[in-house]
Amino acid sequence: MKPNYSFAKRQRELAKKQKKEEKKLRKQAEDAPQGVEGSEAPDTAQPVEPGSAQGA
Repeated sequence: MKPNYSFAKRQRELAKKQKKEEKKLRKQAEDAPQGVEGSEAPDTAQPVEPGSAQGA
């Protein structure tokens, strides 16, 4: 029985693609908390009591 090189190549390509996708998701997960924290800070600072300096 001769080896099926095209199957082996396809399996390597799929493994490489999956590894690349996992790396991409890991990077997004690392970036997301920083972006979420940055967007939360202005939201918490926006509520202002009526009659404050912004209204005047």
